[in-house]
Amino acid sequence: MTYWMTDSCYLHKWNSLKCRSEYDPIKCESNRTISEYFNVKILTDDYLSEYKKLFFVGPKANYTICTQEDLSVISPVKEFWDHRVLGISSGIEEVGSIRWDLALYLFICWTICYLCIFKGVKWTGKVVYLTASFPYIMLFFLLIRGLTLPGASLGLEFYLKPDFSKLMESKVWVDAVTQVFFSYGLGLGALVALGSYNSYHNNVYKQAMTVCFVNSGTSVFAGFVIFSFIGYMAVQQGKTVAEVAQSGPGLLFLAYPSGILQLPYTQVWSILFFSMVLFLGVDSQFCTMEGFFTALIDEFPHIIRGRKYGREIFVLVICFISYLFGLTTVTNGGFYVFQLFDFYAASGWALLWLLFFECIAISWSVGINRWYEHMKSMIGYYPSAWWKFCWVFATPAVCMHGFISNWYA
Repeated sequence: MTYWMTDSCYLHKWNSLKCRSEYDPIKCESNRTISEYFNVKILTDDYLSEYKKLFFVGPKANYTICTQEDLSVISPVKEFWDHRVLGISSGIEEVGSIRWDLALYLFICWTICYLCIFKGVKWTGKVVYLTASFPYIMLFFLLIRGLTLPGASLGLEFYLKPDFSKLMESKVWVDAVTQVFFSYGLGLGALVALGSYNSYHNNVYKQAMTVCFVNSGTSVFAGFVIFSFIGYMAVQQGKTVAEVAQSGPGLLFLAYPSGILQLPYTQVWSILFFSMVLFLGVDSQFCTMEGFFTALIDEFPHIIRGRKYGREIFVLVICFISYLFGLTTVTNGGFYVFQLFDFYAASGWALLWLLFFECIAISWSVGINRWYEHMKSMIGYYPSAWWKFCWVFATPAVCMHGFISNWYA
């Protein structure tokens, strides 16, 4: 895969005329045929004299020089992602066929997920030691490399310099709130399910605060890594950081690999990097699924726990059904289906509504005072009154404000 992303643009059928490798432009250009230089835009003015010597012979040679405004090149990394990995269609109306290589990878991911959770939370806890610690090691080395690349300071300046005008955009607030909800796993039952296996007097208040600090710190730390590489990509492509930065999975599969390519022993680093991506994805996957399984098993214990291999069979069936549903996202138009699920099912408005009603149920239906009494019986003291205000008023108000403002916008 590293070879496909870095080698000459014109060795592969998925590359376009605008493909140009910023890492090896001479090799990239040398693989073009003579006919490709006639009646097309030349990528850079610097190479014009060389092109004229090699290809444009005689007074009738016809060529066009790009201006800086017209200059438009695409990195082989992006073309590999769009055309080779995704095989993306022009829109969701063009679903296309199933990409069987992606279907196989999806099956492998669900198989790994099953092997991580079919034995229960004790087995899952042992797996997390590897899947949670390895990404931190990789991010540390990537940060060191990213800070040494030209343009890293531009990316970090873009990352750290606030643009207060964005605070007037409702989409920014919705994205910020849902990012916090999603990254913490709130509203999806994973934290509740995993926490239910602790002892009754476990200090859940202290652990919740620890999770908040570690999660937020990790997000900030990862931001330094990714924007150092984005700054480098902006310099290489002659664009601003804002033009290079993008949201969605493309950021992970475009920005990070571009940085990996600058490390020595690229193949080794690529294996380690994509292993980290796999660990992070599977980690999130089986934690969410564990919350789902725990809820159903607790609801129907006589059906699942009372049978031999009941949990193993139940988890296997659910994982297989989930895999079948996931096949809709590995078609040519599957990326658009994925974006629909990402915005309307797993984040965005869905999480806003879910957390809004959860706060209402706890604070107003159960009663915030009764909730505090339960917490005191568990940890031995009352949490700060600040959390009462958050659960009763602040969080529901933020969720409702985000929903209403985004709706009107």
